[in-house]
Order: sequence, then C-alpha cells, then structure tokens
Amino acid sequence: MTTVARVVLDSPLPQLDRLFDYRVPAELADDCVPGVRVKVPLRTGARMSDAYVVEIVDEGDWPGELSMIETLVSPVPVLAPEIWRLARAVADRAAGVASDVLRLAVPTRQVRAEKAWLARDPDHVPDPVEPPAVTGYAPGVVEETLASNGRAAVSAVPHPVQLDVEGGDPVWVPGWAATLAQAAARTVAGERSAVIAVPDFRDVTDLERALLALLPTDRVVRFDAKQTNGQRAKALLRARTHAVVAIGNRTAVYAPADDLGLIAMWDDGDASFTEPRAPYVHTRDVALVRAAQSGAALLFLAHARSTDVQRLVELHWLDDVTPYRAAVPKVVPTAQQVSAEGFAAQARIPSSAWRAAREASRTGPVLVQVANPGFGTGLVCADCGERAHCRVCAGPLGSPTHGAVPQCRFCGALAAGYRCPTCGGGKLKPVGQGAQRTADELGRAFPGTRIVVADGSRPIDEVPAKPAVVVATRGAEPSTPGGYACVLLLDGERMLAREGLRVQEEVLRFWTNAAAKGAPGAETYLVGIGGKLATAMVLWKLDAPAHDELVDRRELLFPPTVRVATLTGTEQAVTAAVEALGEAPVGPVLGPVPVDDPTPGTVRAIVRFPYAHGAEVAATLKAEVIRRSSTRRVLPGGNRRRAAPTLRVRLDDAEPFSEV
Repeated sequence: MTTVARVVLDSPLPQLDRLFDYRVPAELADDCVPGVRVKVPLRTGARMSDAYVVEIVDEGDWPGELSMIETLVSPVPVLAPEIWRLARAVADRAAGVASDVLRLAVPTRQVRAEKAWLARDPDHVPDPVEPPAVTGYAPGVVEETLASNGRAAVSAVPHPVQLDVEGGDPVWVPGWAATLAQAAARTVAGERSAVIAVPDFRDVTDLERALLALLPTDRVVRFDAKQTNGQRAKALLRARTHAVVAIGNRTAVYAPADDLGLIAMWDDGDASFTEPRAPYVHTRDVALVRAAQSGAALLFLAHARSTDVQRLVELHWLDDVTPYRAAVPKVVPTAQQVSAEGFAAQARIPSSAWRAAREASRTGPVLVQVANPGFGTGLVCADCGERAHCRVCAGPLGSPTHGAVPQCRFCGALAAGYRCPTCGGGKLKPVGQGAQRTADELGRAFPGTRIVVADGSRPIDEVPAKPAVVVATRGAEPSTPGGYACVLLLDGERMLAREGLRVQEEVLRFWTNAAAKGAPGAETYLVGIGGKLATAMVLWKLDAPAHDELVDRRELLFPPTVRVATLTGTEQAVTAAVEALGEAPVGPVLGPVPVDDPTPGTVRAIVRFPYAHGAEVAATLKAEVIRRSSTRRVLPGGNRRRAAPTLRVRLDDAEPFSEV
C-alpha cells in the first residue's frame, strides 16, 4: 500500500495554492506526520520547495506516478490541524494564498526550541486552576457566555481594578485587563485554552500582569512582536502542550490550541490590528472565522465600540454586555476658553481644567493627552512664514525638542543649515504644540512638579502613583496604580480635523481609553469639543456614535455595511475582473481610475458587494488573479516567460475611503 502525503507548498504563487500529493519514502513513514516540515521536488527545473504535511492518506487522487518527498526537515509537528483549517479559510475569504497566512502563523524553524520541546516531560500535568468570578458585570452574565460558547461585545470596566495575588501584594490593572484575565482563567480552569489579542506592547504587559495574578506562569504564553524567532517558536510549541492562555499582538490569534474555549480581542478598532502583509486580513476577521470553526466563546472588549462590532450587535449576532453599576469617568466638556494665569494660556488649558489639574497634581499624577509628539507640529520661516520642507523628500520639518536640529517627519533626514527657498532666511520657528513643547510649558507652570513625557520614541509602561504631570501622545499613555487623579484631553479639534472614514471612531477610542485610566471619581476634561461626541462621553453612552456612523454608511454603501474589493492593475485586467463578477456587486463600481504606481497605465476599481456574496466574489477574483498570473508571452527568438502580474486584489480594504 502506498502512503501519500498531501502537502501545502511554501509559495506565494496563487496557481500553487492547493494541496499536492507526494509519496512518502519507507524510511520516513514513522516521522512524516501532519504538521511537519518537508522538502519536496517541483517538476520544473528540478527545483526544491519547502512544504508542510497537511494529511497522510493511503492512496492519492493522482492516477499517474507521484514524486517522492525529498527530505524530512524536522519531526516536530509545527502546523496544527486547526491552524491549517484557519489559514485555508482566511485565505479563501480574502482571495489570498494560504502560505501567506502560514507565514504569519508559523515562525521559521528554530532547532534549539525544537530540541527543548522534544526533551520535555510529556507526562507533566500543570497544577489545576480555581475558576475566578468575572467582576464588574451582573453576576453570571459573562460566565454564562463562556459556558455556552456564546459571543458578546463587552463594554469594558472604565477604571483601574485591583486584583489580589495569593501570597503577594495586590496589583492594579486596567479594567479591561482584569475582565479578560478572569474570563481566561475560568476557561483554563476547565482545561481549555484561551487566545487573546491586544493592540500593542503596553496592552500585552497590562494583560500579562493581570493573568499572572490569577494563573501560574506555565499557563501563560506570550506572542509578541518584539520576540525573536526563537522565542516565537518556543511559544508556539508550548501552546500545544496543555491548556494555556496565549496573549499577544495580531499574530496571537493564530496560536495553536487543541481545545480552544475562548477567543477575545481588546480594542478591535485599533489600527495595529490591520495586517500590512498579504492577504491583509484584519485580526477581527480572523477571530470571527476561528470562532466559527472551533465553536469557542468570542468576546470583543472596548470602551468605544467599532462600527464593525456595532454592526454585529445590531444584527443580534453578538450579545451586548455592559458593566453593572460601574463608576464611569466624570467627563467635563469645556468651551475653548483659556486661563489668564501664567503659562496656562500657552498650554491650551481652560481655566476650570487648569485649576483641577493643579489641585490634583498635589496628591497624585495628572494625565495630559496631546495629539502630536515633538516640540511643535511643524516649522516655518521666521521671516516670511513659509512652511519648512525637507530637501530630500519634501516632507514637513519638525523639531523633537526646543533648539534641536530640524528633522524631516517623513524620512528622518536632518536639515542643518536650512535656508528658506522663498526669502533665503535661515531662522525657523515652531508652530503648534507637540508633547515636548506642552511639557516645557507645564514644567514652568507647575514648578516643583515632576514632568513626564511619553510618546513613540519614549515609551513608558507605568508611572508611580506620586505627584506628577504626564504628557502623552494618543495611545502612548502609561498606566499608574489606582489611576490618575485628573485627566486632560487636549487637541481634540485637531484630531477630528484629519480626513478619513474612521477618524471619529479612532478619536473616540483615544479619548475613552485615556479617560478610563483615571481613578474612580477622577475628573476628565474634554477641551474644546461639543456636540454628539461630547454628549456620548459625558453620558458614557459610547455605542451611540457607532450606531449613527452605521446609519450614514448604510446610505452611502460604505464599509462595514458592505464588503469592499479593491482591484488594481491594467485597465484590461481590471475591467475583465469586474465583468466576471456579474451581478454580485451592490451599487455602481467605483472606477477604474488611474493611480500612482511604478507601472505605467495602472488603474484601480472599487467593488462593493454584500456579505452574503463574499465567498462567491473572493473565488471569482482569485480565479482571475490565477488566470492572469499563469499567462505566458513569447519573446523574440521564441523564448517564453511568465508575464508580470496584471491584476492585484485586496478585499476589505478601507484605504480608498481614507479621504472621505
């Protein structure tokens, strides 16, 4: 009897995106199991390709002679069966290639990690875990969702929470981290694994602290963008040994788990969850697909809900869970009036907020959120007022600190000895207020008070619960035990002035996430903002803006009320792909229109279609991509070579709507 291995090739070519049958040599029969890495020959040019074994069968479907597996790279199965099914489904949903998904899910081979895994004690059983209650919500609500493998959009507890640690000091963690840690601990107590994805390293740190207060260290596995390949490979193998909580950034959603009981995401609207590599699938969509395949419970936690999750709530596909008798932030919207006192006018702080911050800074830390890092938002010529631009890439110049050499915000090039091209002047002055300039002004206005700056270049996880003023850019706010004594949200009008489909969603997330870092009862001042957003913040009814956005987008046929496919390539290829879709599109096709691209004659068309036609549209567009990628052209002399791809497809791409 012939043993046949069905393998998936590690190739980005769409025409090779299927399973191939290879004979298994007798000497490899014992070690060649599903999930192992192998090398297999390709029929053209005696080439070798890396591959993963997906399944072993007694006989293949191919009636002819099969090629034989060349080499077994490692006997360690690194591709779990459920991850292969997930990769296949995710690629099909996005009209992509499964091997591109597997590159996100499986790190490159690390021999040391594999040897350590093979040397482990296979009979080791971790200590049992006591299931904690999920606090902050009506008794039993979240627990019932977990027990029934339900699905819910959970509004996060909007203040820090103190968790007791057995044999140690209590720890303060954000409310959302406490909720997810308690839910994950209940899942692990039932000997089922949990997967939790969060946006960035600060969130991973907060969540890990909360989990380690409830679980032993061998029950928590971290998947982090800062990890080396060796650390990722070790985490991948650890996740398959017993019930654990896998936490990390967007790749954590691909963590293996033989018995998955919970999939959760914190703040799914964060831009960090948008995958920049093909097939560009958002982590939220991966979580939805995996929950459907595994039957695990699914939780989306956030303060300000994304329109994507709000849509699922309004379809009653997700339950709506809100905190029970939670102490919501005391949000005070202020008119754009500045104080006449000292440096407060320069710092853009209204008099009421100024007095509250000054009083709060005597007893604890005060958080000041600003829009931009650096000293100013830009530089202009001191003589004529002309905006200063980089001589290398024409990007805007900025100054990280007062008196520093001007630097391009785009390419980073220094502009020493800058001369204005309009008037020839050599002196620049800053305009606008960045984090550093705000900190300098507050340092003069709060003499004797410690001033801390936190931004992308100076990341800070936590500040002590002592008097201080913390100036942080949006999304970079550090935590503090017990929460901030006062929170000031500046530059709101500037944040909302940006163009983009999701600007309002993003800004509301930044505000609410910062406000939730305040201590229970602390005041949050929303400077210069009124209208519906201010009302939603004051009442802490944060689903209302998402609902209003959905109403507008339904009328305009904008995502997420419909799905979107962006087709880029030659006009002939794009037109043919649109025609192949037939009646699937909803509303008129947008384009094709010329776009900036290194290839001359490149155009783009945007196709909108209902969710019910998603599988049909993805399959049709992928077939068009394969057809265009498989064509060959004859060169002078009779040589044939494959033509360059003339069609690129990206599904669920909101970038074309960024200027709406």
